[in-house]
Amino acid sequence: MDSEPDPRTPDGPRTPDGTDTPGGPSRKTVLRAAAAVGMAVPVALMGIPALARTADGQGKVLDATPSCDDGDDPTPPQMEGPYFKPNSPERASLLEPGTTGIRLTLTGYVFTRTCQPVSRVLLDFWQADTNGAYDNTGFRLRGHQFTTAGGAFTLTTIFPGLYPGRTRHLHVKVQAPGHPILTTQLYFPGEPRNNTDPIFDPRLLMNVRDVGNAKQADFDFVLNIEGQSPSPTPSPTGGTWSVGTAYRSGDRVTHGDRTYECLQAHTAQRGWEPPSAPALWRAL
Repeated sequence: MDSEPDPRTPDGPRTPDGTDTPGGPSRKTVLRAAAAVGMAVPVALMGIPALARTADGQGKVLDATPSCDDGDDPTPPQMEGPYFKPNSPERASLLEPGTTGIRLTLTGYVFTRTCQPVSRVLLDFWQADTNGAYDNTGFRLRGHQFTTAGGAFTLTTIFPGLYPGRTRHLHVKVQAPGHPILTTQLYFPGEPRNNTDPIFDPRLLMNVRDVGNAKQADFDFVLNIEGQSPSPTPSPTGGTWSVGTAYRSGDRVTHGDRTYECLQAHTAQRGWEPPSAPALWRAL
């Protein structure tokens, strides 16, 4: 009797750089392509196992990132660390005048466990600068964005420096509308400190490659939800802002002695009060 296919192995032969050979594209490849153009995934391809990442840049195939083909493997969480700051500016590029370092572009998608791309997911990134230091007074190398209707995101930043005691990494919080926050970290393959960092997790390795003098990376988040996020329930006009409430664009709340209109769908959390979150609320 034939054994069941392993969802963590490629569905066909792959070249050393991780690309598909004529044996057929991976399921994740088909899903990413379909999400990019807004197409439905053919039913015949829904049973093909996926390889979430490809190679480490030296021809070695990486351990599979948790993928959305088996229904029980969401992206693992990790500690927040001591340097998170709420109320980051909404922006897809963390580059500012004077920012130094190797440019890094990270792209990817946010999927459910059933491989449906999730729109309007909040992704809040923060990281060390090229010297390994975090900006704790302002918002340098900090920012949040939302996934597109096809579940895609793009972050433009720099290759982070080494922080004492840690390997190279990016921090991120991911929240689909109406769902809990996933806090985790993303790692770079081939880093010597990956072997000594006590919280390093190979399932959180990005696929990273050199492109000229810059670096490009990709990573797909899989959230522990089964379908596309439900639309948040509208809050009563004039209601009081409260933590844990799912707000959608156009909702109006009161906070203090002022009224605010919601600009971006999100689930409220401490630190995102309307007066201190201009990317989410507009005073009326």
